[in-house]
Amino acid sequence: MSAKENVSGRIVHETPVAAPQGGEVWGSDAIAAVLRSLELPYVALNPGASYRGLHDSIVNYLGNRAPQLLLTLHDETAVTIAHGYWKASGRMMAAALHSNVGLMHASMAVFNAWCDRVPVLVLGATGPWDAAKRRPWIDWIHTCADQGALVRNFTKWDNQPGSVPAATEALLRAAQIAQTAPRGPVYVNLDATIQEQEIGPMPALPEASRFATPQPAQPASDLVAAAARLLSGAKNPVMLAGRCSRSLEAWNARVALAEKLNARVLTHIKLAAAFPTDHRLHAGPPAVRLAPEAQKLVAEADVILALDWLDLGGTLRQACGAKPVAAKIIQVSCDAHNHRGWSMDYQGLPPVDVYLLCEPDAAVPLLADAVKARAASAPPVTPGKVPPAPADAVTLHGVAAALNAAIRGIDVCFARLPLGWHGAYTHFRHPLDYIGYDGGGGVGSGPGMIVGAALALKGSGRVPIGLLGDGDFLMGNTAVWTATHYRIPCLMIVCNNRSFFNDEMHQERVAVARERPVENRWIGQRIGDPDIDLAAMARAQGAAAIGPVTRVAELRPAIEQGIETVRAGGVCVIDMRVAPGYDSE
Repeated sequence: MSAKENVSGRIVHETPVAAPQGGEVWGSDAIAAVLRSLELPYVALNPGASYRGLHDSIVNYLGNRAPQLLLTLHDETAVTIAHGYWKASGRMMAAALHSNVGLMHASMAVFNAWCDRVPVLVLGATGPWDAAKRRPWIDWIHTCADQGALVRNFTKWDNQPGSVPAATEALLRAAQIAQTAPRGPVYVNLDATIQEQEIGPMPALPEASRFATPQPAQPASDLVAAAARLLSGAKNPVMLAGRCSRSLEAWNARVALAEKLNARVLTHIKLAAAFPTDHRLHAGPPAVRLAPEAQKLVAEADVILALDWLDLGGTLRQACGAKPVAAKIIQVSCDAHNHRGWSMDYQGLPPVDVYLLCEPDAAVPLLADAVKARAASAPPVTPGKVPPAPADAVTLHGVAAALNAAIRGIDVCFARLPLGWHGAYTHFRHPLDYIGYDGGGGVGSGPGMIVGAALALKGSGRVPIGLLGDGDFLMGNTAVWTATHYRIPCLMIVCNNRSFFNDEMHQERVAVARERPVENRWIGQRIGDPDIDLAAMARAQGAAAIGPVTRVAELRPAIEQGIETVRAGGVCVIDMRVAPGYDSE
């Protein structure tokens, strides 16, 4: 590790003036003490009077440590930072949202966390439920009946406790539920009156360790044996490596199972890295939709092992069309526990022959022990080649080529990849090489998730890099300020085609279908006249900024400069003016 690399895992700490010890204890002091017992490292927030009591307790009762407050400039960013932090660390953070208005602001980010199965302890607050205690006007508009209903359809659990003891239990229960697979966000709404009431001496608090997350469920032994028999006797087994943990031990176990079975493996570009993409058994670049060679592979498989695969039903339909699925399907997932009536994020219902209702990490080592080794039955699949990067225009492929050259020999974490990024542009060889997308497709999540991942990786020696579109950056760019303020090093590369280009493609498809002029697809889509100076926006928030980069020759030097900035402890944003166009869907 060079002297320029960021070696400290600590971020800037806003240290409060020491408060007098002893004296009266307030309701929010007890709530803050419970948050500390849960070992939450941070509470990301956008301030609001509805939880001013809790804010005071974290600062003056806890000294702004364990947890530490992280100021964000938008409620949505508070949740996206917590989202990105968990994806890179496996540790849950809290996000505090001001009354109904903050919750409405952040609801998209909560939905993303729900779809991505990410635990976030969302702390809310409301004006006094006792109407006699409400301040005129403001407390009334910030108080609503059943505030949790705003997000109930896309949280695992919510509660509005009516007392300090009830709040204690609610927080313990919320943390337990959020972190039990399938994971997801939870919401605890704290009445302002409860926070601000005097409660005398600090009450005895429960021992948090007695309310810990249960150990992962283990699959039934007879089902493991049945799955092992199918896999051992298969002629053309395929593994779909989906939602898996960042554990290196679990990563190695998946590789060992695939090698023992000589099973071809596919991964998904929307999900975090789950298998080395340059391994001889990895059958094609990670993608959203199956490439033709991957469709053929799945269609011809006789046994398919799906490790919490995203949209298994849709994948089988892509490969088999209207024909019945001939392969025996082994499903390893407990995701059904989160399937509800409001959101269709559970995707199509797949046929399953052996169902192991557990996480992949629990099943894979058992399967690896139980299966019999198979000899290779066919040569490796040769994926289709990516078109060469043009030498006369800045494209996504050109950015990828420059990036690969710039990061050679450096450990990086891709915290975001943009739409249109081809899975063959780069390889993932470690579970932290890529942490996936945001789950719900909510534009604007990218910057906050990059900062959250960078916070988790600070001091690790791994350089956090996020590549995102201009629309994503414009909606969420104030996360840059949080990164610079707290000295959270990260590199954001904005692949700026100056358009909501994905929707241009949709408008083109509609125009073609209706025999109307495709030349009009840009109207209501292009972000120009005037062009927005993204580098200036980043610079205004204290980050180093490069660009606009408009020539191929500028790509690698810009990326190398950005990486040096990050390794020295800084935040850098690069505005790459890429030509519109995708090499993948």
